[in-house]
Amino acid sequence: MRLLLVEDDNHVAAALSAVLARHGFDVTHARSGEEALQALVPEVDGFGVVLLDLGLPDQDGYEVCGKIRKRTSTPVIMVTARSDVRSRIHGLNLGADDYVVKPYDTGELLARIHAVSRRTSHEDTSSGIETELRLGPVHIELPTRRVSVDGSVIQLTRKEFDLLALLAQRPGVVFRREQIISEVWRTSWEGTGRTLEVHVASLRAKLRMPALIETVRGVGYRLVAPAA
Repeated sequence: MRLLLVEDDNHVAAALSAVLARHGFDVTHARSGEEALQALVPEVDGFGVVLLDLGLPDQDGYEVCGKIRKRTSTPVIMVTARSDVRSRIHGLNLGADDYVVKPYDTGELLARIHAVSRRTSHEDTSSGIETELRLGPVHIELPTRRVSVDGSVIQLTRKEFDLLALLAQRPGVVFRREQIISEVWRTSWEGTGRTLEVHVASLRAKLRMPALIETVRGVGYRLVAPAA
């Protein structure tokens, strides 16, 4: 898999590139936001994942993430020292697929890279019986991955859509955290639990319906169908 590493520190980039190469990745190193954007020409980029450090010399990392998302659907994993939930939600809202907080464990980073790449390697199909889900003002179109609330389209990341679609297919049913992580992230990696919490919080904020997804303490989550 080709991976675009966006990192301004050459020493960090060299060490990380060596680790990634040993695990079979073909790494391209961009030292700035502008270099990253130039590398991501939609017709020829061919990258499986973008690993984006937010501390760039020329542009704000969040801004770069937003620009990347406008020109390509390549998965983006943010690397940041900002561990607060609001910063993570902001990144997800801009289109990031996942995040890793510094200092990180290399094993966790590799697991997250493989998780997002596995997710996006599966082509979405419309072979299911249901192609649309309506839950009160929420309208979910499965084949086109389009979500709207009261007719207004809501921009979701891939994982946010998959999480919402999973819960919406069985309203009122409690999904265990392990089941959600397995089906949405296609991994059993325990560190994904925190990512799940952030994605739930982001969905509640984007849809402006905090009561839509209910936390079942100690078990998981369920979708509470709103009144029509």
